[in-house]
Amino acid sequence: MKPVLKVMTKEHTDSCARQQFADCRNCRLGALCLPIALATADVERLDNIVERKRPLQRGDHLYREDDTFRSVYAVRSGAIKTYHITDDGQEQVTGFFFPGEIVGMDGIGCGRFGGSAKALETTSICEIPFESLGELSMQLPSLQKHFFQLMSQEITEDQKLITLLSKSSAEQRIASLLLSISARNARRNLSDTRFRLPMSRTDIANYLGLTIETVSRLFTRFARNGLVTSDNKEIILEDLNRLRQVASVNRNRV
Repeated sequence: MKPVLKVMTKEHTDSCARQQFADCRNCRLGALCLPIALATADVERLDNIVERKRPLQRGDHLYREDDTFRSVYAVRSGAIKTYHITDDGQEQVTGFFFPGEIVGMDGIGCGRFGGSAKALETTSICEIPFESLGELSMQLPSLQKHFFQLMSQEITEDQKLITLLSKSSAEQRIASLLLSISARNARRNLSDTRFRLPMSRTDIANYLGLTIETVSRLFTRFARNGLVTSDNKEIILEDLNRLRQVASVNRNRV
């Protein structure tokens, strides 16, 4: 039987955020996070190194650029925005992270975080000390392999973003972002057509290299063309197939 898809509502997010003391053995995101690679007995060993603290509130920083790298973080509920400050002092959004995804891997290489991470809404985090994770990975090859897969996935996503920003029209960029969120929701057994955007239009514009006026105009155009219905941050993707066509077809007008 096909799993029932759920819509991520604000009430659902708030409920998840209160589950501060849940562990890896009963986490609903276990199939997306590190435990997917582990046998039941080994999940408990992973759970023993995970640190869970109070949820972040909107605007709270998980870490800041150039902070010493000590841990990676799994998002349990809510959403995280990553960004860095450019040479001229402007904020450049570099990514959005949703439940089941790992943030902070950019600090592995040089021992310091390459950017900052901030909560977009009430967000629960599992902190995984990297030294402890490394030691456990040496004992559990399947865990090490899965972590490498997560790192590879992040590299692939970064490459896709570079391609998107360098060769795509504004319409393609918006369509691709919506399809990305749709696919990530589906992996969490949530609705791939109805969801809430935790980020602002300003963040979307910054991330995609567009102006906020262009983002607003394209959402209006998508709605007029029957592709989406939007009410502030609540989004319904009305026609996934046509949205995929927009994302893949080269368009010149903005």
